[in-house]
Amino acid sequence: MREAAKMRKATAGMRAFAVLNYLFLAGVALTCLLPMVNQLAVSFSSSPAVSAGRVYLWPVDFTLESYEYMAGKPEFFKAFSVSLRRLLLGVPLSMVVSVLAAYPLSRQVHEFKARKYYIWYFIVPMMFYGGLIPSYMVVRNTGLIDSALALALPCSINVFNIILLMNFFRSIPKEMEEAAAIDGAGHVSTLFQIMLPVSAPVLATVTLFFIVNHWNAWFDGLIYMNSPANYPLQTYLQTQVVSQDILSTESLRDIRQIANISDRTGKAAQIFLAAIPVLAVYPFLQKHFTSGIVMGSVKG
Repeated sequence: MREAAKMRKATAGMRAFAVLNYLFLAGVALTCLLPMVNQLAVSFSSSPAVSAGRVYLWPVDFTLESYEYMAGKPEFFKAFSVSLRRLLLGVPLSMVVSVLAAYPLSRQVHEFKARKYYIWYFIVPMMFYGGLIPSYMVVRNTGLIDSALALALPCSINVFNIILLMNFFRSIPKEMEEAAAIDGAGHVSTLFQIMLPVSAPVLATVTLFFIVNHWNAWFDGLIYMNSPANYPLQTYLQTQVVSQDILSTESLRDIRQIANISDRTGKAAQIFLAAIPVLAVYPFLQKHFTSGIVMGSVKG
């Protein structure tokens, strides 16, 4: 009887903990979500309503003029195209480098005797960053300033993602590799025919990480691009957000024609236009996200 009472008590405690945990996570989610919803409402609201402080979580005096105005800004779409080029160049490059680094590091010591030295070779720079000035000098001296490679190459190696891939590869049953070895497969064949096909969850997770990292990066565009015409989208948006007035270069006639657009509504519209690519990709990779993180963290 006492054991049953203890089990019921423990179960009640676990339920209470689960309820509190869900409430806490819901609060965190709302804290992250509500500002985004507010900005979305601002982007669809008229300037007088925003200036009067009447916009909270729903648009007031609904209008698409902010988005119509932003759709006609050539510099916005120029920056958008720079970010797309960075994405198309940087993500495949990062994935190739990460996979080719993670696979040998996932081998046993008797297969790769220098494994521990190479692991420290990756871990030490992860803990001790060389600094902005050396990074800039390397990019400048290699002639990459004002090019897409200046944005893609320095970000091609992410040690955290390499560790995720390495641990996932180590969690794959050795019997699969042994069977491939019996059939005469070498390391290259084993990697591309055995390891990668069963690694879809972690590959999707790492791909999503690289997409978000490349798309959201803005500081490297600011320091590696001398011309504002070569700014990626997030760098362009950062310069717009910190500027005093998004409409400062417009003529008075143009301002009268777009009376429902203000500094706040214009910036909110740009921010959400910039978020569309990541929002479009995430649903296709989300189902692999949790399993990739968990399975890539099970072994050291």
